[in-house]
Amino acid sequence: MGRTSLTRRLTLLFVVASSAVLLALGFVIAGSVEKHFEQQDLDILKRQMELARHSLEKVELPGKPEHITHVLDDAMVGQHGPEVLVLGQDRKPILATPNAGFPLDLVVSAALHSPGVPAQWTVGQEPYRGIAAEVPLGPPSGTGKRELVIVAVAIGVAHHHDFMRSFLQTLWIFVVCAAALTGLLGWVAASRGLAPLRSMREQAQVVTSEQLSRRLQVEFVPVELAELAQSLNAMLARLEEAFHRLADFSSEIAHELRTPVSNLLTQTQVALSRSRTADEYRGILESNAEEFEYMARMISDMLLLAKAGNGLVPPKRQVFELEAEIRGLFDYFGAVAEDKRLGLVLEGAGEVSADRSLLRRALANLLSNAIRHSAANTTVRVTIQDQRDRVSICIENTGDTIPPQYLERVFERFFRVDPSRHRDSDGTGLGLAITRSIVVAHGGSIAAASDAGVTRFTMTLPRSA
Repeated sequence: MGRTSLTRRLTLLFVVASSAVLLALGFVIAGSVEKHFEQQDLDILKRQMELARHSLEKVELPGKPEHITHVLDDAMVGQHGPEVLVLGQDRKPILATPNAGFPLDLVVSAALHSPGVPAQWTVGQEPYRGIAAEVPLGPPSGTGKRELVIVAVAIGVAHHHDFMRSFLQTLWIFVVCAAALTGLLGWVAASRGLAPLRSMREQAQVVTSEQLSRRLQVEFVPVELAELAQSLNAMLARLEEAFHRLADFSSEIAHELRTPVSNLLTQTQVALSRSRTADEYRGILESNAEEFEYMARMISDMLLLAKAGNGLVPPKRQVFELEAEIRGLFDYFGAVAEDKRLGLVLEGAGEVSADRSLLRRALANLLSNAIRHSAANTTVRVTIQDQRDRVSICIENTGDTIPPQYLERVFERFFRVDPSRHRDSDGTGLGLAITRSIVVAHGGSIAAASDAGVTRFTMTLPRSA
């Protein structure tokens, strides 16, 4: 199905709703008018029936047809409209007005089974409504038995039908005209009502990469659109933050790569400035190889961060003991710790379901960071706490205190608490950012705390996927 404008949908909804309401109201009025006509006719018919009943009770027995006719004619002088039929005990007509068109079977059935209940029938093109009942003939006798005749009274309702037909025709014409008018008014109302949306669209169109600070005017939009405007503003804020982070990341990458590239270029130019011995060329190539290794590590780390940030590094989970993994890392970093006269202590044990290689890299980054920034003759302590549904790993070292304003930023790419320590080690400035990405990919969390020279990095992981 093709797209339909919101204005058209609202206009159609207005037309359908108003037409339905008008039709329902019209049919309710038509039903009420029809009931009124029926009750009006029934009152007339009942009065005629009572008049006929009262007149027939005065007939002297044995009654003759012409006598009954005379009595009824005298009783109905001045009455216009009702038609009367009187049937004797043999169900043959005793009296019938000139225009009476009564179906005898219907009259007899109504008189015997539903006396006084109105019925409708049509004779030719003329519709009638009437009632029938058994009426005693003559005064009561000594035996208490009275002769019964059937009296039917009817009245023509063609004028009622004509009125209802005209009413329904007028109703349909009115509904069609009202639908057209409602459609026009609905279109105008919808267009004016959707004006704030068009205004929001115009404001959003001016937002570009150079103007991400622009926001929608929430205070000038209707209440129904305020949440949408707030959501769009929040989205713009996230985009602005992401854009700035990307710009900062790009500049940081350029800055980090500029130094090794500059070193390589300078050393190469110096080497080419004059002839050198084989040992000198070897020394220059070894220095260049170190710069290439640094750049290769940085590119590899950046690629891992990019994949982790887009969910392209799904952990290959397996259950293993953390104690054995950390002791393996102690053996790996033992020589470095011994050079700095550091002690490596492990407390606690536990198992976790995780990607072994990724988690080993995250733990290695934290342990390497702790050893690098520990003061000599101190201890690097690793504590494992095995809880019911999660496992926490705390790596603690003693050294310089990290200022509180930097505790959250230490996980950012290329962030260093002390910029002067740029490239004073083999690190690329991406270790903690990679660690956080690995922990988040496992559904866990990581936090840093530093106080009185003691720094703690606490990694929390769920026990299972």
